[in-house]
Order: sequence, then C-alpha cells, then structure tokens
Amino acid sequence: MKFEGTRNYVATEDLRVAVNAAITLERPLLVKGEPGTGKTVLAREVAGALGAPIIEWHVKSTTKAQQGLYEYDAVARLRDSQLGDPRVEDVANYIKPGKLWESFISDERPVLLIDEIDKADIEFPNDLLQELDRMEFHVYETGEMVSAARRPIVVITSNNEKELPDAFLRRCFFHYIAFPDEDTMRAIVDVHFPGIKQRLLGEAMKIFYEVRATPGLKKKPSTSELLDWLKLLLAEDIDADTLRERDPTKAIPPLAGALVKNEQDVQLLERLAFIARRENRN
Repeated sequence: MKFEGTRNYVATEDLRVAVNAAITLERPLLVKGEPGTGKTVLAREVAGALGAPIIEWHVKSTTKAQQGLYEYDAVARLRDSQLGDPRVEDVANYIKPGKLWESFISDERPVLLIDEIDKADIEFPNDLLQELDRMEFHVYETGEMVSAARRPIVVITSNNEKELPDAFLRRCFFHYIAFPDEDTMRAIVDVHFPGIKQRLLGEAMKIFYEVRATPGLKKKPSTSELLDWLKLLLAEDIDADTLRERDPTKAIPPLAGALVKNEQDVQLLERLAFIARRENRN
C-alpha cells in the first residue's frame, strides 16, 4: 500500500515519504503544522487513495482516552433495572464501542484519524500508549479482549498547543507540514480553481504572502483562508487590476475578512498603512 497523493490533495515528496514510512512501520503518523495546512484532510485523502474506510475521532478539551475504547452506561442500566427491563441481564447492552474499537473490528484495514490530540488533557496521549502499541484492550465489564485483526493506519494531528509526552512521541513517526512555498501553493490553488486567471492569482498571492509576512501578526492566514479569499474574489468578479490598483488609503485588501481574523491584526495593518502613507507624503 503506497500513498502517492491524489488529484484533490497536493502532497509534497517528503509528506508522501512520511505517510508510506508510517504505513510500513505500522506506527501512528503524527502530523503537526499550522492550522489550515491540510492535516485533517490528509487522513481522508490517504483513505481515499488506498480505498480504505476512514474512522474519525475528533478530540475536544473534555475528551477522555477511555471514550476511544468504549463507554459503559451504568446510569441507563440502573434505570432499566428499576423498570424491570430484561436487557439488564447482559451488561454488553450498555457498552458503547469507541473509535478505536470500531477500527479494530473493521472488516477492511481502516485509516483511523485522531484529530487535534493536543486539545485534550496532557495525560490523554499516555492513556492510549498501550492500546496504540499493542492494538488491543480489555473490556473489564464483559471480560472480553478486543484485538485488531489488522493494525489500522493511524494518523494523529496536532496544532502544537501543548507538548506531547516523550513516551508517546517514541511510538510515532513524525512529520511537520511546512507552510507551502509559492510553487506548491499555486499547485494547490489549481486543484480547487483550475480555470483561475494567472494574473489574478499572481496579484492575490502577492498580497497573501505580504500579509503573512507582516511582523507582529497574531494570526497568519493559512492555505484554507487563501482558498476562501480566492473564492470570494471570483464570486465578486474582482480582477487583477483591482487588486493591484486598490485604494492606497485602505489598510487591508478587499474582502480581507477571509484572511484577517481578529481586531488586533486589523489594527496592526491599519497602523502600518498609516505609517506608509505618512512616509510617502514626506
């Protein structure tokens, strides 16, 4: 099983190598990078390219590792026992399989996405060490052992909001998705907007990378935000000349709400524009 990228996802050579290395080693692929660089989409595209089912576990701040294995609804069982429901005789009726359980018993070798693992408690990765390493776990309430018939392809994403434990990192194959250079970005845009005029794209990318390069910017625009902005430019029929000759008294480009996402950055760009205008007058 080899991942070579897809028509909908531009994978650089080093990313393809990382995916295939993780598959060969049967280790989880830990993917880091700026938000919006395609980490989550990568797992879906790997599944599509390999013809494998995708199982997604989106981690939140309240997520516990146990939920990925299974959850036991003791409250429902107690309520049913008070009502005389015969289902209470079988505790398995109150066991809800989690995403790891689903991936272990899948008929086909699946891709398991554990998305944004750094959102959870610091102990969350450690609590999954044994299960991800051995690909099995014990269900205490029923006494059964759930084992993976075939090791799922595990893709774990992180936005680097907190450090992950060393013991967890040792069990992963790591890859950092660097922000795309202009050539790679053009290839990505071409996938989404194959008929876009090159002059418009050139001007838009020039503005986009200028905004990203602004010192002190709190939230740099990402690939997904560039794509949103281009979609708006096309919808509003804004051409390359309009972008190039935009009103110099305006601090930010048209429809920049797709690029700049907080008031601090808007104010920063306005101050920089004011300074630039004052220097031009002098």
